[in-house]
Amino acid sequence: MDLLAIIKAIILGFVEGMTEFAPVSSTGHMIIVDDMWLHSKEFLSKYEANTFKVVIQLGSILAVVIIFKDRFLEMLGLGSGKKKSDGQSRLKLSQVIVGLIPAGVLGILFEDYIDEYLFSTETVLIGLVIGALLMIFADIVGGKNPRTTAVDQITYKQAFSIGLIQCFSLWPGFSRSGSTISGGVLLGLSHRAAADFTFIMAVPIMAGASLLSLVKNLEYFSIDALPFFAAGFLSAFVFALLSIRFFLKMINKVKLIPFAIYRIVLAGLIYFVFL
Repeated sequence: MDLLAIIKAIILGFVEGMTEFAPVSSTGHMIIVDDMWLHSKEFLSKYEANTFKVVIQLGSILAVVIIFKDRFLEMLGLGSGKKKSDGQSRLKLSQVIVGLIPAGVLGILFEDYIDEYLFSTETVLIGLVIGALLMIFADIVGGKNPRTTAVDQITYKQAFSIGLIQCFSLWPGFSRSGSTISGGVLLGLSHRAAADFTFIMAVPIMAGASLLSLVKNLEYFSIDALPFFAAGFLSAFVFALLSIRFFLKMINKVKLIPFAIYRIVLAGLIYFVFL
């Protein structure tokens, strides 16, 4: 695999890492960038190309694990065991699992259909616009006086309800973080609490999807493609580290509407310029 292919992998990793945890749809951006400019399917098979877009998410997942490492260790019972000074309970692993169930079940049932029919620029544009409308609605209706201001205050009912809304993100372009943060805000969470819960939930569901796709399509991999995957993974990891820290600092201030406007403008540009 030549140097140009490696550069394309780094670009796709950059797109993944910078957009995975912003409510703009990383999968949608990767599909658009690849279909419009990079054309990875010219040197990868269809299955390798689609799987690459899922597998490099492992780089972004690793970034989340590092940033939230103390939280994950605590949920697994491997932390310091210190209780909060105000006596409140901490977010439990069981709450995260409850939030994962709806999208996890639907993802398994419809994985083949999604891979076959929804990985295109046209379907991404639909997801970008509809997801943006949900984000605007969430900010207008539920973003004023949040009842739940920290991730540790989330209830099981809220966790499951956010998980139901996360099912929209199975449509490429809708955005996992966009749907879950919007859902959290509509359910009375602050933007930061919803974002924290979104990132924590992302680790098991993204890791599971990536590993499942990797195992399922292992027969289509070749040694020649390994540098491409490695470059994309490392690029996504580095840029995700940067973007996550920045996003968490700004989300309570800027909220969701600016991201929604960006999504609508992007969809319009892509449609009128390229389609």
